[in-house]
Amino acid sequence: MKLVWSNPKTAGASAAVALLAMLVGAPSASAVEVTVTIENLAPVNGTFLTPAWVGFHNGDFDLFDVGSPASSALERLAEDGNTGPLASLFLGSGAGLVEGTIPGPNGPIAPGDVASFTFDIDGKQAGSRYFTLASMLIPSNDAFVGVADPTAHQIFGDDGEFLGADFFITGADVLDAGTEVNTELPMHTAFFGQQSPDTGIDENGVIHTHPGYLPVGSGGILDAPQFANGDFTRAGYPVAQVRVTPEPATAVLLAIGLLSLVRRTDAHPAR
Repeated sequence: MKLVWSNPKTAGASAAVALLAMLVGAPSASAVEVTVTIENLAPVNGTFLTPAWVGFHNGDFDLFDVGSPASSALERLAEDGNTGPLASLFLGSGAGLVEGTIPGPNGPIAPGDVASFTFDIDGKQAGSRYFTLASMLIPSNDAFVGVADPTAHQIFGDDGEFLGADFFITGADVLDAGTEVNTELPMHTAFFGQQSPDTGIDENGVIHTHPGYLPVGSGGILDAPQFANGDFTRAGYPVAQVRVTPEPATAVLLAIGLLSLVRRTDAHPAR
């Protein structure tokens, strides 16, 4: 690469910009720190999310298909928020090696909460290129949100360059696992009074768009004051924003290094 500096007084800044472009665009030679951030955008007294399961893979990990039965691992997440079986399924698939569960500040990800975790990922490996996510919507019998298309969110390019992701989940994206009848009885409904896992009535159905909670006045979830704003079927209801970004500390260190370069170059301009 040939750099042409037309103005000696701006040579340092030009060098810094060029260096930044090369560092951002160049493939990573080793693992890089990538932060996954999940922000619950629901209103106060709205819906919660269970600690979210996330995974990085080669594009072959098909978490679920609408219109088909849920796997037993997805059933456990959608009914009880248990990510353990899903993690085991993922690691046994051979599609990827990096996965984890991201809790909120107090466990569940409450309205207004921001949950994040930083992973070390080698973007050059094919098994790190795509991102997937799943979380139970609570309270519910078996409502969940997740990434249906395994190649929807490519985090690294084919040469290892970082692409990242930033997307929203709305109420229209909430799915019903089809594994448990939506009784909304406290004894059957997670985060609404259920005392032990897998205690609901089996539905033996397929994954489909969730129809929403029972109407107000029926004694269900929406009649509880703490979930009065939980009707996620309202148009544009915000559930969450998900971002996959370079670890902020790495960006700060890079900026400091570039600033030092600018100062040194400006102190000794090219002649």
